[in-house]
Amino acid sequence: MRRLLKVFAFSALSVLPVGALAAQCGNTGAGFEAWKSDFAKEARQAGVKKLGLQALAASTYAKRTIAADRNQKSFRYSLEKFMQVRGADTIVAHGRKRKARNPDYYATLERQYGVPSGVLIAIHGMETAFGSFMGDSPVVSAIVTLTYDCRRSDFFKPHAIGALILVDQGAITPATKGAKHGELGHTQFLPGNALTYGVDATGNGRVDFYNQTDALASTANFLRQKGWKPGKGYQQGQPNFAVIKQWNAATVYQQAIAIMAARIDG
Repeated sequence: MRRLLKVFAFSALSVLPVGALAAQCGNTGAGFEAWKSDFAKEARQAGVKKLGLQALAASTYAKRTIAADRNQKSFRYSLEKFMQVRGADTIVAHGRKRKARNPDYYATLERQYGVPSGVLIAIHGMETAFGSFMGDSPVVSAIVTLTYDCRRSDFFKPHAIGALILVDQGAITPATKGAKHGELGHTQFLPGNALTYGVDATGNGRVDFYNQTDALASTANFLRQKGWKPGKGYQQGQPNFAVIKQWNAATVYQQAIAIMAARIDG
């Protein structure tokens, strides 16, 4: 891995148009097509170009995404139940083996970003079982649908814009598959975060979140940019636990990552 990794940032995500250009959200698929036409105006203002606009126009209302968003149960489990359901013991066992097989790779990431191997491995295992399943939902349609839906439209809007710009850049296509909430790649980046924190760790001139090297470097970069303090602890009550919260807002998820990471590195 290169000593210095190229970071791709996108500043326009923080300058999204508001007010008169804002498209009207909806709670069913009935107004989706009309909303897309209005949202295209916002997308243009935010820098989305031809390919991204075509991807927006071709996107479809993702019923499975809406169903998943309104039926999230696992984050309401107790920590013990959550770790059991998510297969924490298996993640730890496989994570230790992965680290032992390629110690220099993980050591390089830790030197570059200060994030311990166990944290990155735990996230990788939790999100996609180490890349074995990275989702079966079209990323663009999923994230555009969530932006249209009134429940959390403002939260998902920068990520919809991000997804369309990723299409413009050739990083993804309208057919690229990810999780039901539009997360993509090995560690399930939301598209807006992918633009801001993506790292070309392979040095081939583009960030590929479906490549493990790029994905884990990008994850480490995200955590470092969010305030990770090298050498400091990451368990509850320690400085870096708050940074894990930046990755996922669910307390039970944060706790599980911290526990698994310590076991992997222990």
